[in-house]
Amino acid sequence: MDPVAHTLVGGSLAQAGLGRRTPLATATLLVAVNLPDIDIVAYAWGETHALAFRRGWTHGVLALVVLPLVLAGCMLLWDRLVRRARHPERAPARGRTILLLAGLGVLTHPALDLLNVYGVRLLMPWSDGWFYGDALFIVDPWVWAMLAGGWWLAARRRGPGPARAALVALVVYATTMAGTGWVGRRLVWRALPDGGAGVTRLMVAPRPVTPFVRTVVLEEALAYRVGTLDWRAPGRFGPDDLVAIGKGDRSPYVARARRVPEVSRFLRWARFPFFQVLPAGVGHRVSVIDARYALAPNAAFGALTIDLP
Repeated sequence: MDPVAHTLVGGSLAQAGLGRRTPLATATLLVAVNLPDIDIVAYAWGETHALAFRRGWTHGVLALVVLPLVLAGCMLLWDRLVRRARHPERAPARGRTILLLAGLGVLTHPALDLLNVYGVRLLMPWSDGWFYGDALFIVDPWVWAMLAGGWWLAARRRGPGPARAALVALVVYATTMAGTGWVGRRLVWRALPDGGAGVTRLMVAPRPVTPFVRTVVLEEALAYRVGTLDWRAPGRFGPDDLVAIGKGDRSPYVARARRVPEVSRFLRWARFPFFQVLPAGVGHRVSVIDARYALAPNAAFGALTIDLP
């Protein structure tokens, strides 16, 4: 999920009562829920570096152990050297509670990231494989609304009830979206002719804003087929409406492009990549596009274009 959603989860946990457990509890939660995104520094080396590196080392199982320990140590050091140095009369932060809150906050981060189509590499550093929940879009305004509303009401001195209700609503919403996604996958499989023979992978993924419409991507040997599952429509899903997109990966220019570091990094991240090759001056222009996000090379996200001499 996006940083706003992670921050709202941390604030909601604090307003739900955890922020009163010990001094620095709220600060610990707010930092912890965002801490795995420290890998955003990879953008300093370029976007494809970030795509290849992010949601890996700092989101895997090893990070779930190391990051809470590091954060708890930093918070307790701050408590001793800064907060209590300025105000010796204040009660010290409790180390065990700070560690538990740091662990909880860090754990929520990959759990939320697992729900969306971007994915997360949970087994890093031992495995580079991606895991996808396909339940929520990366930026979900409904998640923002329910968490921000609960946080705001709780902060208005109405007690922890609204924040707790918002967290429960988030769990219910995410579970419902995951459930409808699972049902959608089964519906698509049953609707395909010959039981989906020849289909090697299937994605039924949420779209932004509307929870009732999902993007369908089917992978076959030489092409993808892309369509829509709409829970509001009587037919919901029609296999005849799928649009075929050739993978375009048999061109010798694509073979050359794969050896370009920038393209190689993009392909480490891409889930349903396909290629387009066009003449460009004295060379060729090769575009690689991830069908889960884009269908054209000029897309703002999910596409990369390079020129080959």
